[in-house]
Amino acid sequence: MDQQAFQAAAGLSPAFAARWWPHVEPALFEFGILAPGRVAAWIAQTGHESLGFSLTRELWGPTPAQMRYERDLSAPWPPADKTGRNQKPYELGNSQPGDGKRFMGRGLIQITGRSNYRACGAALGFDLEAAPAMLEGDALAARSACWFWASRHLNALADAGDFDALTRKINGGTSGLADRRERWARAKQFIKG
Repeated sequence: MDQQAFQAAAGLSPAFAARWWPHVEPALFEFGILAPGRVAAWIAQTGHESLGFSLTRELWGPTPAQMRYERDLSAPWPPADKTGRNQKPYELGNSQPGDGKRFMGRGLIQITGRSNYRACGAALGFDLEAAPAMLEGDALAARSACWFWASRHLNALADAGDFDALTRKINGGTSGLADRRERWARAKQFIKG
């Protein structure tokens, strides 16, 4: 795959492709996301999560879902009510007031929560827990998305073509599935073996 194929597969403008390709290509190699089916699925999922490679930070409301990122320090820990988003505050490792916003989704695949920032930072060689906004930079945004993919063993799901399971592993549900599938169909047209 070259920059032109990436541009077409992701549906990007030439300027966006030129911005992202120098970071995406080495990150895909670093984390072994190389087979055409893996790359197409990665482009589709990150394309959805980042609104077409235009955002490296979650839009913050806070929405009701984002409010669940925050630990209620007056409530029993871990929370008795385990409904809602698959990633609960205790699974995110958010333990201090303000952690929900501080460790909001960042990077192309939206790394979320103190514990994920800690693990991602350890893998990439940066203290992301101390400086979470570093994930908004293009290089770490691409590397963190590939790290997340590899750390969750998503190549196996991409190889099996199980796009719904892949979406659940990334999103915790199937939010935006139609857009993700549309992006996947486009990416597969341009990513060849």
